Amino acid sequence: MQLRPSNSALRRRLALVALAGFSAFPALAQDSSKYVNKLAPYVSSPAKVVDRMLELANIHPGETVYDLGCGDGRILIEAAQKYKAKAVGIEISPKVAAEARAHVKKAGLSQRVQVIEGDLLQADLTGADVVTIYLATSLNEELRPRLEKFLKPGARVVSHDYAVPGWKPTEVVEAEGRQKHRIYLYEMPPVKQ
Repeated sequence: MQLRPSNSALRRRLALVALAGFSAFPALAQDSSKYVNKLAPYVSSPAKVVDRMLELANIHPGETVYDLGCGDGRILIEAAQKYKAKAVGIEISPKVAAEARAHVKKAGLSQRVQVIEGDLLQADLTGADVVTIYLATSLNEELRPRLEKFLKPGARVVSHDYAVPGWKPTEVVEAEGRQKHRIYLYEMPPVKQ
């Protein structure tokens, strides 16, 4: 299944790509038209951060974890292996999505983990118990209305390094690595009567 962005979404993405600092990557800056659908540069979360994110999410067996911008699939695989969760990754890069699928297959998790090539701002998040993200604050702000629309009360959102503007985190922790990483946990509030 593939999701495609609208023209206005593409214009927003181009602005985000420019803000994300693709100019710091000369090979990417030479032909930015190849990266029109990119939402943010691909940077993987260190293993210690992944462990802490999933621990903080308090995942129960059988819950569904969505990783938006799933990269190589490491969060999906860890959620399925360690927490016995179902996992869905959304990845806009065909090459990176294929890499994630290969990792999932190699881990023997194809029955519990799905990688969808598509735009995370167009994804249907119905059924997600946990959503993990490693996106810039501006993209988190753009994503927030979709999270509020699709996530049920009690669902958790875990963000690596960047806050979700307008939300108050339930908890903020730091994970050590070569550098410090901040992890934000948010819980969707009960529906107002």
